[in-house]
Amino acid sequence: MNAPARRIYVIDTNVLLYDPNALANFRGHDVVVPISVIEEIDRFKKDLNETGRNARAVSRYLDGLREQGKLSRGITLEHGGSIRVPFLDAAPDLPSDFGPPSNDNRILSTARALADANSEVEVVLVTRDTNLRIKGDALGVTAEDYQAARIDTDEHYSGVTERVIDRTRFDEVYRHGKLSFWDAEATEWGVYPHQFVILKADDNPGQSALTRYDAKASCLRLVGRRKEGIWGIFARNREQIFALDLLLDDSINLVTLDGMAGTGKTLMAIACGLKMVADEHRYRRLVVSRPIFPLGRDIGFLPGDLSEKLNPWMKPIFDNLDLLLGVHDESIGHRKQRGPRYQALLDQGIIEVEPLTYIRGRSLPQQYLIVDEAQNLTPHEVKTVITRAGENTKVVLTGDPNQIDNPYVDAASNGLTYVIERFKKAPIAGHVSLRKGERSPLAELAATLL
Repeated sequence: MNAPARRIYVIDTNVLLYDPNALANFRGHDVVVPISVIEEIDRFKKDLNETGRNARAVSRYLDGLREQGKLSRGITLEHGGSIRVPFLDAAPDLPSDFGPPSNDNRILSTARALADANSEVEVVLVTRDTNLRIKGDALGVTAEDYQAARIDTDEHYSGVTERVIDRTRFDEVYRHGKLSFWDAEATEWGVYPHQFVILKADDNPGQSALTRYDAKASCLRLVGRRKEGIWGIFARNREQIFALDLLLDDSINLVTLDGMAGTGKTLMAIACGLKMVADEHRYRRLVVSRPIFPLGRDIGFLPGDLSEKLNPWMKPIFDNLDLLLGVHDESIGHRKQRGPRYQALLDQGIIEVEPLTYIRGRSLPQQYLIVDEAQNLTPHEVKTVITRAGENTKVVLTGDPNQIDNPYVDAASNGLTYVIERFKKAPIAGHVSLRKGERSPLAELAATLL
């Protein structure tokens, strides 16, 4: 945290449940964890999901600090700041308009008491709760979002850019299938490894060449449309051409695809996974997963066995498999007997479809791992997932940062956006933003207008 002067930060529970390492991110400042936050952490610590794991991590960290002294008085840290868990006997009462006592109001009251007692030091309430920040402002308490959770970007990285070059160099692209591209020029143009560059001829802007920057070979390589299709799927626009190019490249271990609903993100990822697993045997297994929101929610209340419990959550994935493999026989009777055609691939272990709950703790070597709806993951959660990747495993993250169901993340702080920004310079990662919906004219219009 960059601050002009020493501050006192009052930390809300949702910050610690979002990032269990948050207490270490306020270097050089004094951090206060209200006792009501500890009470809330205690209620979450038994949960068998990501929230419970984070709560337990915070408890262990604070308990470890007790060896250095009393938390009620404050523990001085190596970087010069401190952490304190105070118990205020006489916290100021809030106005009656703030409603009955609640943990939010107790945290707000603690922040106000600290501000009254430390007039020379700025006291800041850090919370991911929008309404609590508004209430703090109404009470005269400075309130901020947890800035370490947000990706600071001037503009969203799309993985695609355009450049105009002279005719001689433009012709070289089609003549040799590539264009020499020196590091100095890459720096001048501001392109990243595996970024796609749409080249246009200076004497005829209507002519273009689709290329991808190969940082190792210092060149732009021509990217062409795959006429044979991938399991019956054909690219319908430039971004889909680019996405297929990344998905089928073994040298790229991490691919991120974002875009609005209907742009073909999940369908293309699964189609390429089937080609590389079932047809070409480059990977041992195709694993398709998505978070059951909230991540790790207990699904035991649903009737049936495990597959029946998972079916409502995994239905979007099964729909894409149905489209790729052929939904069913035309006869209703045969359909009931034979079931979906992808069942054989599931039975053979070629495809695994499961929630992220069951991926944690596993090591996945030689797998083609697709994580759908990755925008609902926090940066800490997406790190946990990616670190499951073993040797020769390809990880594909798909999602739409504008369709988030997780109340603790937004378009600038979700795991998918975090990975896109952090990995854009990595030589083993590639990204494409898909803009044009191809599901149907109605779906595209609805995604744009509604």
